[in-house]
Amino acid sequence: MSSISYRGTTALITGASAGLGEEFARQWAARGADVVLVARRLDRLRALADGLEKTYGVSAVPIAADLTLPGAGAALRAELEARGITVQTLVNNAGFGSHGAFLDQDPEQIARMIQLNIGAVAELSRTFLPDLVADGRGALVNVASVAAYQPTPAMAVYGATKAFVLNLTEALAYETRRSGLRVLAVSPGPVSTEFFDVVGTDDAAVGRLATPAEVVTAARRALERRSTPPSVIAGLANHLSALASRAVPRRVALTVAGRALKA
Repeated sequence: MSSISYRGTTALITGASAGLGEEFARQWAARGADVVLVARRLDRLRALADGLEKTYGVSAVPIAADLTLPGAGAALRAELEARGITVQTLVNNAGFGSHGAFLDQDPEQIARMIQLNIGAVAELSRTFLPDLVADGRGALVNVASVAAYQPTPAMAVYGATKAFVLNLTEALAYETRRSGLRVLAVSPGPVSTEFFDVVGTDDAAVGRLATPAEVVTAARRALERRSTPPSVIAGLANHLSALASRAVPRRVALTVAGRALKA
């Protein structure tokens, strides 16, 4: 395994204003990639873009966009075309979760979560995949979760959306296997980001909190393997947990997850 230079390519990263998205931007910029930073908070994006340009000498373009809006992916591609920017790597990182009984969840929040965690990932992947495949130097990275590997009571919708991301990405990895494009789903456990501030409780944090650097490094190293796997679970404990959930009867896995998440 050797470090890959991304010089001469552009990476589009969603949810780039903090956490994993910010770390993806830093690690790709450190390896020479120009970056397009997408999130809703333009002030944070501008600050990050300025820092990346000064530190790494790359181009960093901040774009404020609400990816919960249908058609946001097509609008984003049109804006990049108008700027003369072609994307070689797409990192679908934007997403959020919630904790609590499904019956108690706000229907509008559920709809936004599904649109961002599923709709935007599918739309952006389909919108940019022709460019990614045609170039073949970059990657499609979709951020799933260890929650994708078993039912998640108290986080029912979030876990289901991440199962979609995992299955979609693995299928795309197979479909594009002869193109040269590297396609990867990365599944972290709990990460020290703003995620739990949005969720509103630490009850969803099961296990050790990883750092964004640990998760993004795991994804990058998987991409740099001679044969990129379709998915990777970040963290040995998370990997063992996912294996265990598939090795035991479904009802047992459901009970364990429900107790762990304090459903």
